[in-house]
Amino acid sequence: METSLHRELKSVFAAKPDAVEVPVDGYRIDAVDNNGWLIEIQHASLSALRHKVSQLLTLGHQIRIIKPILTQKWIETLESRQGPVLRRRKSPKSARERDVFRELIHFTQVFPHPKLRLELLEVHVLEQRLDRTKKRWAKKSFDILDVRLLSLGATRCLVRSQDLWAILGNPTLPTDFDTETLSSALNEPRWFAQQIAYTLHKCGATTLCGKRGNARVYRKTRSRKAC
Repeated sequence: METSLHRELKSVFAAKPDAVEVPVDGYRIDAVDNNGWLIEIQHASLSALRHKVSQLLTLGHQIRIIKPILTQKWIETLESRQGPVLRRRKSPKSARERDVFRELIHFTQVFPHPKLRLELLEVHVLEQRLDRTKKRWAKKSFDILDVRLLSLGATRCLVRSQDLWAILGNPTLPTDFDTETLSSALNEPRWFAQQIAYTLHKCGATTLCGKRGNARVYRKTRSRKAC
């Protein structure tokens, strides 16, 4: 089911009201912007877009993928689908830009590309829930009725492989580093640092320059001008 958030974001980026849900070369595109770029708003994993985006790029289209980052979420629990509101609270969970590496690891066959822009958009949302009787087999004790847009935040645009370092805060690293060094510099668990290192290498942001024991050793590639 399409959420209000998805509909609202389509209207934000579409060139005009009828430039949404546009058929293009056998695919349905979320929107088309003022410059003719195809807009795909992706709440789920980027891997789900891999084939579609790859085919459209091959056909010469320019594509902007808008990836909402839920930096603030309010939760309303309703008594019924029509209300009233039983309680409202702010979620303690907040998404981070660098979490996108968990999805980029499955998107390295597509990104980077000269006709592709990946835009991380900070959003504040309201999630409406409906309580339900807890079942032994059920993972959640509620149903999500809708997600609505409250406000938009900053956008980070990723075009080149080197742009990925900005998501990580441009950490200070030695010339040659392994995933243990990266883990320490980012203050992240080793398994996540390994995913980040793999993604950086596959996207061209690092080069492999040897091994230190069983650990691969990487080096940053030289920065290139944006397309």
